[in-house]
Amino acid sequence: MSSAKHFLHEPLSLVLSSLYSQTLTNPSLHLDAENKIICRRPGFPPQVALVSGGGSGHEPAFAAYVGAGLLTASVAGTIFASPSSEQVRKCLMGRVGVDDGGREKGICVVIMNYTGDVLNFGIGVEKAKASGLNVEMVIVGDDAGVGRSQGGKVGRRGIAGASLVFKITGAMAATGASLEDVVRVARLTAKNVVSVGASLEHVHIPGHKLPDSATDQGLAIDELEIGMGIHNEPGSERVTMELEELVRVMLKQCLDSRDEDRAFIQVDVKTDEFVLLINNLGGLSMLELGGITTIVTKQLIEDWRVKPVRTMSGTYMTSLNALGFSISLLRLADTELGKGMGMLELLEAPSEANGWTAPITSRTWEKEHAEPALRESIQSTGIKSSNLKMDPTQVNKVLSLALARLIAAESEITRYDTLVGDGDCGVGLKRGAEGILKVIKAGQLSEDVIVSVSRIANAVEETMDGTSGALYASLSPSSQERITPAIFGKAMKHSINSLSKYTPAKPGDRTLIDALHPFVESLAETGDFVLAAKAGKTGADATKGMKASLGRTVYVGGHAWQDVPDPGAFGLAVLFQGIVDALT
Repeated sequence: MSSAKHFLHEPLSLVLSSLYSQTLTNPSLHLDAENKIICRRPGFPPQVALVSGGGSGHEPAFAAYVGAGLLTASVAGTIFASPSSEQVRKCLMGRVGVDDGGREKGICVVIMNYTGDVLNFGIGVEKAKASGLNVEMVIVGDDAGVGRSQGGKVGRRGIAGASLVFKITGAMAATGASLEDVVRVARLTAKNVVSVGASLEHVHIPGHKLPDSATDQGLAIDELEIGMGIHNEPGSERVTMELEELVRVMLKQCLDSRDEDRAFIQVDVKTDEFVLLINNLGGLSMLELGGITTIVTKQLIEDWRVKPVRTMSGTYMTSLNALGFSISLLRLADTELGKGMGMLELLEAPSEANGWTAPITSRTWEKEHAEPALRESIQSTGIKSSNLKMDPTQVNKVLSLALARLIAAESEITRYDTLVGDGDCGVGLKRGAEGILKVIKAGQLSEDVIVSVSRIANAVEETMDGTSGALYASLSPSSQERITPAIFGKAMKHSINSLSKYTPAKPGDRTLIDALHPFVESLAETGDFVLAAKAGKTGADATKGMKASLGRTVYVGGHAWQDVPDPGAFGLAVLFQGIVDALT
C-alpha cells in the first residue's frame, strides 16, 4: 500500500465519490460527474445564482455548501488543484445559466484568491459573458498570514473567512435581491474579513508517495507553522511556542493597526462589532478545538477589548486532515439595505447545505440568561461527624509518603496501560493522589476518622475519572466501631460488597480488584498492614499473563497482557507498599 493512513487511495475516485455523497445526504442536489459539478435541482424560486469552487480537499467547502440559502452550484478540481475553465464554463452556461434565475437574474461567482482559481474561473466567466449571461466575479483574500510585501501582485490568499462570505452572499441572493446588491454585499463582506491559520504539520495527499524521512522538510516534533496555506503552502514562519503565545501572535496579525504590512482592517473597539470563527483545518479533535476557542475568545476580550457578538467554532474550510486551526474575524459593516438585511441577519438566515453548521440565533444571543442556581444541598458533601478518632499527624505522614510513591510510578503505570488499555490509568491515579495531597496540605484531615476518609473520597471523585476513580471513591469505610487496622479492613470489605452491586469485577478478572480484594481480606483477618500489602502485591503480580474479562483490555488486540500486570492493580500495590514503608 503506497499511501498509508488513508482508507481511499485513488485521488480522482475519491473526489468523485465524495461529490456523489452530497446527493445522498441532500436530495435537492445533482451531480454532473463528468465536470465535477454539484448544483441545485431545478424548481426553486428565481434568484441570482451563486457559484463557487476550487480544488478538492477543503471540505465542507465547496460542494457541501451547495443548497438553499447558500451556493447554487460548485465546481471541483482534483485535490488542491483548480477546476478547468471548461468545467467553469459548463457550470455557468449549462447548469445555472439556463433556469431558476441564472439567466434572468444573473450569476455571482465567488472564489478564493489562488492563481489557478482566478485564471480558470476568470476565463469561464468571460466565456459566459460572451454568450450573453450577466456574470460578476468576486475574489476573496482574507489571509493575514501573508503580508503585503510577501503577497506582492498576487495579494492575500483566501482561507476560512471565505465561508462567511459564501453564507452572507447566499442568504442575500435567496431574498431575490438584484445581482448588483448581491455582488456589492459579497465584496463588502470580503473587504471586512481577516483570517490567519497555524498547523502542527503539513498534510499527506492520498495517492502520493509517503514523504522520505531522510529528505522530508516537515516540521520538527516541537515546531508549528504560522500562516500555513490550505494547499500545503509554507507559512510565514516556523516557531516553537505554547498555544497561548501562538494565539497572541495570530490575533496581532489580524488586528494590529500599527502593522503596516498586515493592517488589512482598521479596528475601532468602541464601535466595531465582530463575528469570530474558529475553524478546524481537518485533523483536530472537537475537544481540542473547544479548548482553542476558549483561549482565543479570552485573549480577544482581555487583550483587544473585542467581545464577539457571535462566536462560531467548527469545521468550515479544511486542508484535508491538517493538524491545525484558523481564526477569522468578520467586522460587521453596514449593508445599507435596511432591517433584516444586515450581515448578522444574513449569516443567521436559514439554509439547507450539508456542510454549513448553523450558528445560534440572535434571539438566543440577545436574551438575558441568568446562571442556573445550584442548590445548597447539591454543594454540601453531607459528611456527618463521628466519635471515631485518629492521629491526623501520623495519617498525614503515612499518606503523603505513599501517595508520593504512587505519583512517582505514573510513567510505569502509563506504560503498562498503553500496552493493554487506553493509556490513562497512570495519569488518573496521579491526579487522584495529587487531589488527596491537596486535602492534606490544606489541613482538611481531622482526628475524626469518618470525616477525614469522606474528604479523601470526595477528593478522589473530583480528580479521578474512569473506572478506577469510581472504585477508589467507593471505599469510604462505613464502620462505626473503634478504628483499628482490622476494623478498617472489615469496613473496606463492607464497601467492596456494596460496590459489587454496580460492577461484576471479581478476583481473576484482571482489574485492580485483584490487588484490592486480597489486601482487604488479609487486613480484616490479621490486622497487619505488612501482610495485607504483601497479599495485595501478590494479587497484582498474578495479573501478569491473566486474560482480562472486564475493562478496555478486553478489546485490545495482541498479547501484551501476557507480559505486564494490570495497571490499576499494579498502582494499588505501589500505594499499599508505600503505606507499609511509612509505618515501618
